[in-house]
Amino acid sequence: MLLTFTMSILLGILTFILIIVSVLLVLLVLMQKSKSDGGVGAALGGGMTESAFGADTNNVLSKTTINATIVFFVLSFVLYLGHIYQRNHGASTDDSLPSIAAPATLAPAADASAPSAVTVEVPATEKSDTASK
Repeated sequence: MLLTFTMSILLGILTFILIIVSVLLVLLVLMQKSKSDGGVGAALGGGMTESAFGADTNNVLSKTTINATIVFFVLSFVLYLGHIYQRNHGASTDDSLPSIAAPATLAPAADASAPSAVTVEVPATEKSDTASK
């Protein structure tokens, strides 16, 4: 019980970190200057990063993008393995649905060739109202 709770919290924290890394990775890609000196990189401050990081802006952003991508894939793989472990080694509790076995054979009908009669009851209406109209 404690292991599944701890694993659940750990997977939640790692998922939150993965979301933060994903947003950081998107921003890093958008901040990079395009080779044709146009596009979204210039609009989102491509020139501002040169003043912040100096002349080696492309090197710094490229290295940071590569490192963020590696962290993204490692976290994704660890979360994948964690969910597999949690599914296979989770504590069996009574929260799961019960399994119901179907009967092996059905009882034979009394007479399968004879059509069954259906009786339909019609509610009685007041005859005095229908006769007077």
